[in-house]
Amino acid sequence: MSAATYHRGTGRRKCAIAQVKLSNGSGEITINGKPYQQVFPLLDHRRMIEQAFIVTDTSGKYNVEVKVVGGGITGQAGAIKHGIARALVDTNESFKAPLRQHGLLTRDSRIKERKKYGLKRARKAPQYTKR
Repeated sequence: MSAATYHRGTGRRKCAIAQVKLSNGSGEITINGKPYQQVFPLLDHRRMIEQAFIVTDTSGKYNVEVKVVGGGITGQAGAIKHGIARALVDTNESFKAPLRQHGLLTRDSRIKERKKYGLKRARKAPQYTKR
């Protein structure tokens, strides 16, 4: 793999979609053109993003360029985590087993349930009054 080539991975979580480009490098992670520490100030979200590298013991070996749209901050962090895991499998097939074991390749299919008529939210009913 030369310096110009890269591997792609698409991650999804809730309404967020992340397109990840992985290339050999020093471990820089850029999200929508900004450093990931600036985009994700919370430590939990940063750990979520770095989890795939920790599991495969490749921290600091790849540069990551991410374009993420939709959803909130937690959904975006989950989508990036999923996309990085898929891109790592694209680089080396032997990463598939440990990533699968830690649940990083499984898409979290939970999404917001639609609101039903006659209810205030998806399941919350109006308050019942007897008199």
